Amino acid sequence: MIQKIREKLPEIAVILLCMFILGVGVSLKEGYHMDELLSFELANAEFNPWIVPTQPEGRLAKFVHNEIDGENLGENLGNLMKVVKDVIQNRGDSLLLSYTADVYEEPTWISREQFQDYIYVDNRDDFNYLSVYFNVKDDNHPPVHFMLLHTMSSLFRGTLQPFMGCAINMLAVAITMGLLMKLGYLLAEAFGMEKQGRLLGILSALLYGVSTGALASVLLIRMYCVMTCLCVALFYCHLKKWQQKEFEHKNKGLITVTVLGFLTQYFFLFYCLVLAAVTALLLWCQKRTKELWIYIRSMVCAAIIGLVIFPFAVLDVFSSERGVEALGNLSQGLSGYGTRLASFWNILRERTFDGELFLLLVVLILCFFWYYGKANKCKPINWKEELSEWGKWMHGKLSYILLLIIPLVGYFLLAARMSPYLVDRYIMALFPFVILSGTVSVVGIAGYIEKRTGEKKILAVVCVILVALQLFGLLEYDGTYLYRGYEAQEQVAEEYADTPCICVYDGVGYYENLLELAQYEKSLLVTYNQLESRKETESIEELEEVVLLIKQNVDTLQICDLMSQKYGLVLKEELLENSVYGDRICLFERK
Repeated sequence: MIQKIREKLPEIAVILLCMFILGVGVSLKEGYHMDELLSFELANAEFNPWIVPTQPEGRLAKFVHNEIDGENLGENLGNLMKVVKDVIQNRGDSLLLSYTADVYEEPTWISREQFQDYIYVDNRDDFNYLSVYFNVKDDNHPPVHFMLLHTMSSLFRGTLQPFMGCAINMLAVAITMGLLMKLGYLLAEAFGMEKQGRLLGILSALLYGVSTGALASVLLIRMYCVMTCLCVALFYCHLKKWQQKEFEHKNKGLITVTVLGFLTQYFFLFYCLVLAAVTALLLWCQKRTKELWIYIRSMVCAAIIGLVIFPFAVLDVFSSERGVEALGNLSQGLSGYGTRLASFWNILRERTFDGELFLLLVVLILCFFWYYGKANKCKPINWKEELSEWGKWMHGKLSYILLLIIPLVGYFLLAARMSPYLVDRYIMALFPFVILSGTVSVVGIAGYIEKRTGEKKILAVVCVILVALQLFGLLEYDGTYLYRGYEAQEQVAEEYADTPCICVYDGVGYYENLLELAQYEKSLLVTYNQLESRKETESIEELEEVVLLIKQNVDTLQICDLMSQKYGLVLKEELLENSVYGDRICLFERK
């Protein structure tokens, strides 16, 4: 074991270095994207997937708490058996299916304890994966990442910190880096660069680990970093089996990775389906018929297993709001496609090499020709013979190039067309593939120049420059997903924890503020129109003091006039202005 560790010391050191750098980035994270807090809620709210201002407790949550929860496990199982028996006997008339939630005519006050139940885990609902499954079935995403997040929340009960979600992402990045190292050996062997296999793997992993793409993937507490890892794992499985001609047997790993990817994020299908199509076509072209049919059977098995585990995926893709929107984007054809492609291309460039790679390749080629012209140490180039050799090389390696490049391009084109927003999360899975492809290109060209010129330090110098440029780019990270300054907003909530809060929002913006709402004594979630037309006014009129959390796009002056005229409360102090979310927090008191 010690000998193996010594042999792999450079690889281990690179991974640990990148984990340290990414850990520093995580330590700077203060706030959360709305979807990140929604992830925690879906993972941790016991059978209560949504926060509805007029329905603090969902129908299923109320049923579980009133009809199933008992004093101990035995009582819980007994109650559950009664419910199952009732459903079998009475079906639509059973208590479960006829149960109703408490729904109020107007938004009602939600207590601190209720908000804490939404996002935290205690010893009553820890490791409750059935709850996660039922919560997620009402969302547009499959359950694996939410179950991982629930596991972390169950290990660290009663709290919500960035490391709880980012640790999952850091582990995914570490595994991705390990796979890139393995892919370095496979691709080096495939492309006739056997001596550079270790360098290719370590350099690819290092360049990915210190890229802004990896940092952004780690900081966003969603399923995209895990999906990225599974996409790379799927490519590794395909490439290894292609090289060793092993599609006829030992496909359990391939099936497992495919199922896990499908159960993590549906965008995984963009990569999986294109890779499967390319693989099947290449197997057919090379007359590897037996492997082809067994491969198709394996992928069909993976699809069946995935749908049996989570059949709600069909509705998510074809009937949910997000699914219909994505399919609608696809049906628009080329309308606005150029703008979307340009936007995602800029994101891909900024999150991987930010243009340095292309520039470095140009410099390498120019230096080669300068060296040839000045020093004349190279043998004269016979371009006809050289191109012929390159053609033969390309012909022998074409299948590997297609397996690497076509799924990458296919995913990019599909994501650019179908993504609901022009943001980096939807193409995070491509970052390691772009860096791997770029690294293969640089190492290959630098190695060729070394061979032609006889100089032995060109490749080493190029690698050092590329790593230095990547580190410099990391220092200029734009701060996405850090939400620096949010701690000041949390401190206000802690200071006024014994004061009620009224959150005046637009859309569903209150999800950004769940951590604060879990601090205040009680909170009322209302839109301006709901506050203006509210019939039940006593609960506000009896307050001597109240904190108003006014979300972005809500007119503060209108709110002040309304609170004064209708509820007799006037602005006493502005506690926070222009927060990281554009919120304003004000303290109102009785006239």
